[in-house]
Amino acid sequence: MRKMRCVTAALGAVVLFVATPAMADAHGHPSPTPTPQIRQVSAAVAAPFNLEIGRNRTLVADGGLNLVGKVAKDGSITPLAANQPGASGVALSSNGKTMAFATTETEPSTFENTASGLNIWGPRGSRKYVDTLAYEVANNPDQVINYGVTNPSECVSQAFAAAEIPVSYPGGVDSHAYSVAAQRDGWIVADAGANVLWHVDRKGNLSTFAVMPPEPLLFTAAQADALGLPACVVGVTYNFESVPTDVEVGSDGKIYVTTLPGGPESPVLGARGSVYRLNANGKNVKKVATGFLGATNLALGRGGDIYVAELFAGKISVVHKGKISTFLELPGVVAVETSGTSVWAATMGDEESHSPGTIVEVTVPHK
Repeated sequence: MRKMRCVTAALGAVVLFVATPAMADAHGHPSPTPTPQIRQVSAAVAAPFNLEIGRNRTLVADGGLNLVGKVAKDGSITPLAANQPGASGVALSSNGKTMAFATTETEPSTFENTASGLNIWGPRGSRKYVDTLAYEVANNPDQVINYGVTNPSECVSQAFAAAEIPVSYPGGVDSHAYSVAAQRDGWIVADAGANVLWHVDRKGNLSTFAVMPPEPLLFTAAQADALGLPACVVGVTYNFESVPTDVEVGSDGKIYVTTLPGGPESPVLGARGSVYRLNANGKNVKKVATGFLGATNLALGRGGDIYVAELFAGKISVVHKGKISTFLELPGVVAVETSGTSVWAATMGDEESHSPGTIVEVTVPHK
């Protein structure tokens, strides 16, 4: 029941397909107006986990192709950093002169992450590697959190043990630097293995920015039945690991984070992905929206709107003044970004059908 060891592998294992996007209203029904204008920018990607749009360039971190690249006008990808295993996050500094991207090496047979960190490439060939796995091994910030069930009964303990679900455990050692965002004094890294946000200053010094709170689930009878658990589990609260997948810095300096809820990332336990907001200093972690199925990425729009890529629901949702609605049906969507009035998105490729991944730009005309 613990979160998947390697988020990249987990996402890559999903069977996806590329379909024509469709708009929907707040109730999920097709919306006749306004009709979105959708432009396919590229079909030369495989696992485009993150996009960076700005300064007249579009960058993509592709964990399938193991590279960070620039999207050319013809849709081809010009590698900026090749041979980067598990590339999954990319961001530019405010002046556009420095690029940071996350990489993770994983042992295929065990899904154990054997290396993970942030690469910072600056002007005149300067390069730094910030080792998040080494810091996690030395510090393990979420070890203070007790996941699972607090004070379980004998029946509950036996039930989870029989289902090979850990009944109670502290945060373990694992690092998967997954996404990165530029902050005024450095970078914020979302680590999907360590369950934390890291801060990396301009000199490359690493520190813990925030430990994400656990995701509690009060088991219902239907959920217990779905997992083959006995009646004594009904009404029991299980604290799942909160898995940060993306991080963005708002114009007000506040930090926004999407999370997967740990455990099954299927509808069996319900749509439990969330969006959190933190102060610029990493304090006051507050959940601002929840109920997403596979919240793998977010983007900040105008007027305080928050766009969320829901990989397992195959759509982009938007949080507007606290209310969630479907913005765009887009099977395989894994990344979302905004630029001006446009929403950009990236979809996963599918090996079985040989369908490529895509990058699209979506604009919605004024009514």
